[in-house]
Amino acid sequence: MKKIVLTGGGTAGHVTPNIALIPKLKEKGYEIHYIGSYEGIESNLIKDLNIPYYPISSGKLRRYIDLKNLSDPFKVVRGLSQARHLLKKIRPDVVFSKGGFVSVPVVLAAKSRKIPCVIHESDMTPGLANKICIPCAKWVCTNFPETLKHLPQEKAVLTGSPIREELFHGDKKRGLDFCGFTENKPVILIIGGSLGAAAINDAVRNILPVLLEKYQVIHLCGKDKLDQSLEGTKGYVQFEYIKEELSDLMAASDIMISRAGANAICEILALRKPNILIPLSAAASRGDQILNAASFENAGYSIVIQEEEVTDEKLLHAIEEAYTNRESYEKAMKRSQLNNSIEKIIGLIEEASGKARK
Repeated sequence: MKKIVLTGGGTAGHVTPNIALIPKLKEKGYEIHYIGSYEGIESNLIKDLNIPYYPISSGKLRRYIDLKNLSDPFKVVRGLSQARHLLKKIRPDVVFSKGGFVSVPVVLAAKSRKIPCVIHESDMTPGLANKICIPCAKWVCTNFPETLKHLPQEKAVLTGSPIREELFHGDKKRGLDFCGFTENKPVILIIGGSLGAAAINDAVRNILPVLLEKYQVIHLCGKDKLDQSLEGTKGYVQFEYIKEELSDLMAASDIMISRAGANAICEILALRKPNILIPLSAAASRGDQILNAASFENAGYSIVIQEEEVTDEKLLHAIEEAYTNRESYEKAMKRSQLNNSIEKIIGLIEEASGKARK
């Protein structure tokens, strides 16, 4: 049996594309193993799929001064040793990495064991973890045409992002029933990411009384971000995180408000949902979400509000614009070339694993 190790973690965006590949990998006859971190979100998401999960030590590679910069390199070295041991034990034909800092020791260990790697870069420009991994990769998959110029020409392949098949099979009525909503008011779905987004949460809650006059609101606010004072508010539901019901909630939504992580916006694009993107600020990130959002805005897929520019009035205006002109956004998204990429990526994995077995 062919064997593959999947890796990636830290946030849901580094895990859900791996999950999207799993059904097709099983169909192709792969025995699947997953290497992730001890405490990352991936540990729960993958264990629920009954796939062998192996945690290793991982440290964040920071571009800024922090005391943890003294200890984290030792975690990475320990993780590299653990990954080498695991790869020797599993003996995979290929490794597929979705990124995040836990992937670095896995990809480096794969190279040392002469195991081919396929990696995926979601954002417009490669992050630090993937910059370290690119020299070890056979192929580097990308979401955006603009990314190709930042990668070695002989390795870069424009694939788009794997979208979980179940997202295409959501049921609107089931989603409305789950929230206790009616069919005679449009629905806004707010997703701030698996860790939540305080700026988005605060902005939405500030204008909630006005929103509820016209809309119903589903708010995925992140771990420990629930506002207990809003429990029981008619037309408003809040959840820390949603898994099984997400496809139904997306089907029930008329417009979406989201961060601009590459995987999140590719899912929005695939489902053709009119949307407002509020990217993570450059002060709190390397600016990748700002570039992602700008690409979608220029293509006519999204309305973008920079985090530091969010006001009650501006957000309300953007919501009205997205809903009123929803058909024009939907038409633009239908013309997109960034279609579901699962077949392309599986093809690259097959090619890489085939060469490993010769």
